[in-house]
Amino acid sequence: MNAIDLLKNDHKVILDILEQLSGTSERAVKKRQELVQKLENELTLHTHIEEEIFYPAFKAAGKKEEAKMYYEAIEEHRAVDSLVLPHIKATAPDSLEFSGRVKVAKELLEHHIEEEEEEMFKDAQELLASQLDELGTQMQERKKALKQELSARKAA
Repeated sequence: MNAIDLLKNDHKVILDILEQLSGTSERAVKKRQELVQKLENELTLHTHIEEEIFYPAFKAAGKKEEAKMYYEAIEEHRAVDSLVLPHIKATAPDSLEFSGRVKVAKELLEHHIEEEEEEMFKDAQELLASQLDELGTQMQERKKALKQELSARKAA
């Protein structure tokens, strides 16, 4: 699978989790907790392979505009990882505040995904055309290793 297809598949999974989360009520405490954990896991895997493999290749192949996209995408990841997700996890799942935070997270991630798919990935199709399959392989291998690391940490 090439790198862009892999990332788009991740996007679908993340958007599906957010849709499920948005559709829950304050009474669905256990379901909300499970979905937040699932969202965190998927985002962790996705952001790692993007930031370690795809983004650097994209930035290196491009010019000033691609570098700007690179830094914006990194910053959006940081906002979700450092601000949005920790606040959702720290909020009571049976509260209206939780629903509000999930809505904001969904909007931020939808915006980020749309920008990547409409701008970055279109540029990457041209800039990285000959590398997309190899990058996809590297990303799949890294994702598999990260899953094992996450499982080992949880088991410990």
